[in-house]
Amino acid sequence: MKRLSIAGIAAAAMVAGTCAMAQDEAPPSPMEKTTTTTTTWTVGPEERTVIHDYVVRKRPEAVKEDVAIGAPVPEDVELQPVPEEVYARVPEARRYQYFDWGGRMVFVDPDSRKVVQIVD
Repeated sequence: MKRLSIAGIAAAAMVAGTCAMAQDEAPPSPMEKTTTTTTTWTVGPEERTVIHDYVVRKRPEAVKEDVAIGAPVPEDVELQPVPEEVYARVPEARRYQYFDWGGRMVFVDPDSRKVVQIVD
């Protein structure tokens, strides 16, 4: 579980560093290929508690694939809307969808289907 947290922190730091570097670069020419960056979301300790409590009580159907922040979620993984009892106390969660991954709530950007946060 510590590895997952460390991996999430490392991924967030890498994305933040990439964003900072991107501001110093000139805009790409029309001939250059552009890439899409993944939105990250920081979840505080109190917010983690709200989300964790929901997962423990509801236990949504689990997904068996490996999951990482920034990785796309396979199309066969069914995403669920974030429950009102979670986004009422964690408003940032409303724009995402989620699925259960071994008792962890994995938040996904519904437009890109990329993982933005994993809360255990």
